[in-house]
Amino acid sequence: MKQIILASQSPRRKQLLEWAEVKFDTFVQQVDETFPIGLPVTDIPVYIANQKANAAQSALTDDCIVVAADTLVILGKQIIGKPPDRASAIGFLSELSGRKHQVTTGVVIAGKQKRVSFSVTTEVWFHTLTAEQISFYVDKYQPFDKAGGYAIQEWIGVVGIEKISGDFYNVMGLPISRVVTELRKMEGNDPY
Repeated sequence: MKQIILASQSPRRKQLLEWAEVKFDTFVQQVDETFPIGLPVTDIPVYIANQKANAAQSALTDDCIVVAADTLVILGKQIIGKPPDRASAIGFLSELSGRKHQVTTGVVIAGKQKRVSFSVTTEVWFHTLTAEQISFYVDKYQPFDKAGGYAIQEWIGVVGIEKISGDFYNVMGLPISRVVTELRKMEGNDPY
């Protein structure tokens, strides 16, 4: 079986692969996460995941399978990125409060001979959050490395999310059941 490399520093993606009991190593190359103007919003995560996979593959000499991903939070047609500071995090959550948004994760699984790319979208509805709830969450959990300024598996998800439609783990950053399915197809056996 070929070595599986996760091209991500995300602790949540690592955790999901561990929960699925996939044997993997991590290797990350810094990439430019800009994208072409006019690229449809739902195509952006796959485009960036491709950049991450290409960078990792070009630096690795072994015949391995690279798993790369990128997650976007989309409110209407607006991308809600990672908040750089407390005020931005509060602003992002205030915008998401009481509304539905989409979480789209683009995934690329790249071997020497085969490459698979796909995206998964989950719809998320937030309850209307109070200013106190938002401040409490931001101050306690400091979600500055998270798309949209929140993590569904933390307090805000338990208290603030009304419902979701789609893959819960996609909102965490990796549609893990689909990833495992694609790894099985690529490897020809279970990646455990």
